[in-house]
Amino acid sequence: MLRAFVQSMESPNHTNLDPSVFFLLGIPGLEQFHLWFSLPVCCLGTATIVGNITILIVVATEPALHKPVYLFLCMLSTIDLAASFSTVPKLLAILWCGSGHISASACLAQMFFIHAFCMMESTVLLAMAFDRYVAICHPLRYATILTDTIIARIGVVAMVRGSMLMLPCPFLIGRLSFCQSHVIPHTYCEHMAVVKLACGDTRPNRVYGLTAALLVIGVDLFCIGLSYVFIARAVLRLSSREARSKALGTCGSHVCVILISYTPALFSFFTHRFGHHVPLHIHILLANVYLLFPPALNPMVYGVKTKEIRERVVRVFQRGQGTGVKVSE
Repeated sequence: MLRAFVQSMESPNHTNLDPSVFFLLGIPGLEQFHLWFSLPVCCLGTATIVGNITILIVVATEPALHKPVYLFLCMLSTIDLAASFSTVPKLLAILWCGSGHISASACLAQMFFIHAFCMMESTVLLAMAFDRYVAICHPLRYATILTDTIIARIGVVAMVRGSMLMLPCPFLIGRLSFCQSHVIPHTYCEHMAVVKLACGDTRPNRVYGLTAALLVIGVDLFCIGLSYVFIARAVLRLSSREARSKALGTCGSHVCVILISYTPALFSFFTHRFGHHVPLHIHILLANVYLLFPPALNPMVYGVKTKEIRERVVRVFQRGQGTGVKVSE
C-alpha cells in the first residue's frame, strides 16, 4: 500500500525534486505570523504534558482514586498525550523553521494516529457519560456494573474502534494517483487535505471519511445526550435541593470536557464540509484548536472542578517538597 502511494507520487508530471516527500505549508496567508503562533502552541503543548502526566501520577499513587471515573480520566490523559506527541513536534518545526517536509510514510502514519486518537477520545468520553449515568441512576449497582474487567474491556474497545475505523483511510489513499502539487496547505497530514491533492476519483475517500466521522461524532454525541436525558430525569426526581445540586456537581467536569472537545470538532467538521466560502486559514486554525486545546484544558478542568483530584495534587506536591527537604538536610 505504501509502495503504491510513493510510486503514484513519482509520476512524470510531478514537479518535486523528491517525489516521495510532501510539504506541509503551515497556515497559508499567515506565514508572517508563524513565529507568534508558536508561542501559544508551546504553552498548550507544555500544559498538555504537565497536566496529563500530573493526572496519571496522582491517580496511580493514590489508591483512593482507583475508581472507574478516574481510570477513564487516565485513559483520556494517555490519549491526549499520544495525540499531542503526534502533532506538536512537527507543528513547532513548521512554525519555527518552516521545516514542512514530511515523507509519504510519515504522513500516512501521522494521519492514521491523529484521527485514530481523536476517535478513541470520543469513545472514552462516551464511556465517562455512561459512568455518570450508572453512578446517578443506578448507584447501588455501580460497583457491580463498572468492574475493573469492564473498564479494561472498554479501554480495549476504544483502541480497536479508533484503529479499525481509521485503518481503511491509508489504503484508500494508497490507490490514488498524485500527479500535481504535493504541497499540503495544512499544519499536519489531515485526511481530506491529502485527498484533495489526488488526480483520480476521490469519492470513495470522501464518502468513507464522512461516514467514519458521522459514526463517531454522531453516534457518540447522541448516546452522550441520551445518557444526560436519563440523568436529568433521575436528578429531578430527587426531593432535596442539596441532593440535586450534589448529583449535578458530579457531572460538571465531564460536561465541560465534552464542550471543550466537541465544540471545536463540530465547527471544524462543518466548516470543512460545508463552509466553502470560509477562508482556508480559518479552516486550519479551527483544526488546530480542536487538536491543541482539549488535551491542555481537560486536566485543568478536572483539577479545578474535582475536589478529590485537587486535594491529591496538593498532597503529592507537598510530599515531594517534604522529601526534597529531607534530602537537603
